[in-house]
Amino acid sequence: MSDVHADLAGLVGADHIERDAALADASGLSGRVPALVRPADAAQAAAVVAWCYERDVAMVPVGGRSGYSGGIVPAEADGGAPRDTVAIALDRLDRVRSFEPLLWRMEAEAGVITATIARRARENGLLFPPDPGAAEQSQLGGNLATNAGGPHAFKYGVTGRWVTGIEVVLAPGELVTFGGAVRKDVAGYDLRSLLIGSEGTLGLITAAWLRFVPAPGASLPVAAAYPSVREGCDAIDAVLGSGVVPAAVEYLDARCIAAAPPPFLHGAVGASLLVVCEAESEDDRAALLEAMGEDAVAAPANEVWRWREGVSIAVRAALGEKLSEDIAVPVDRLAEAIEGTVEIGARHALEGCSWGHAGDGNLHSSFLLEPGDAAMRERADAAARDLFAMARDLGGTASGEHGIGLLKAGQLSAQWAPAAVEAQRAIKRALDPKGLFNPGKKEP
Repeated sequence: MSDVHADLAGLVGADHIERDAALADASGLSGRVPALVRPADAAQAAAVVAWCYERDVAMVPVGGRSGYSGGIVPAEADGGAPRDTVAIALDRLDRVRSFEPLLWRMEAEAGVITATIARRARENGLLFPPDPGAAEQSQLGGNLATNAGGPHAFKYGVTGRWVTGIEVVLAPGELVTFGGAVRKDVAGYDLRSLLIGSEGTLGLITAAWLRFVPAPGASLPVAAAYPSVREGCDAIDAVLGSGVVPAAVEYLDARCIAAAPPPFLHGAVGASLLVVCEAESEDDRAALLEAMGEDAVAAPANEVWRWREGVSIAVRAALGEKLSEDIAVPVDRLAEAIEGTVEIGARHALEGCSWGHAGDGNLHSSFLLEPGDAAMRERADAAARDLFAMARDLGGTASGEHGIGLLKAGQLSAQWAPAAVEAQRAIKRALDPKGLFNPGKKEP
């Protein structure tokens, strides 16, 4: 790649190339690439892809670097040798191309920050429901690449539900669109949904058309602590059977409660499970209070969600580090998965705990570590493999919302039948015949 920097400078400008760039995300994985480029617009992004595809150079898309699966970390080529790779950072594609509040829609580029989209919607009386973590850091392109979720995915769904069209660079460097401002379109295969969640392995998403809904009238959380995991999960079942569709149904187990005591619920420390739901009307809140039991209390929304955003940091701080996975199971197996996480940790001489999106059966199962302790990390890696096996045994999945990336490479083959794995590989070959889009990710 001796001429890479000169060639790419001609495409994006010398000021927008970084040599020998370090890449890392929140997973703890890291790596380096010979060049990182920052195209100014979709046309430049397409030109970079075309340059790479012509020269058999691998491409890694880079967003806000807030992912948890090593999705932006370059993979090694077959045989373990480093491969020629260019990272394509999309932070300069940060324009809201159009915003029409009266039509509840926006066209935004991949580098627009999640919080910017939510704020623009909120200022106009609208709601953009996807609320993945790191809203001030994560970018729309990364949210699309992983089909990101968040607490309010229970009622409103994950990011892809709010996308009516995407602009994407396909091999060997063609800029195309699937969908657009139109809300209904069944003219062709649903390639929009295929690209969303593909972790940059099928193409490079440069923009999307988003839809909004009017903002709800209120945010009214309800919280309760329970003496056992089973009683807490019974309360979750009661919520789901209440006739109310809460905006969110969250939970924390005992170890997480101890690490992040809820300021709005005195006496929660010592409980086995904390459940937090959110109603959007007074009548719904009353129904949730009844469903969750006599100890349930109404809680202030700002306090609840500010606290909830800090749970992951507080759990990490308990020992200084953690290995956290995002398994998901059917909701009726949630109690088994919560208890199983603790049991798996104990089996590997680690503290295991979990919190997450109870309504979706999505656990952030974690093992607490001391920084720099290689033996603990090795045991945690083994515990994670047991965790994935448990999720499969319960009818679940190795990843509910973070993606496969590098961290979970190979898990899909254990989860899917061989014919399903081959179907995914056939799609990859069809859209990326040279295998240059984010190689090593989303691999069965």
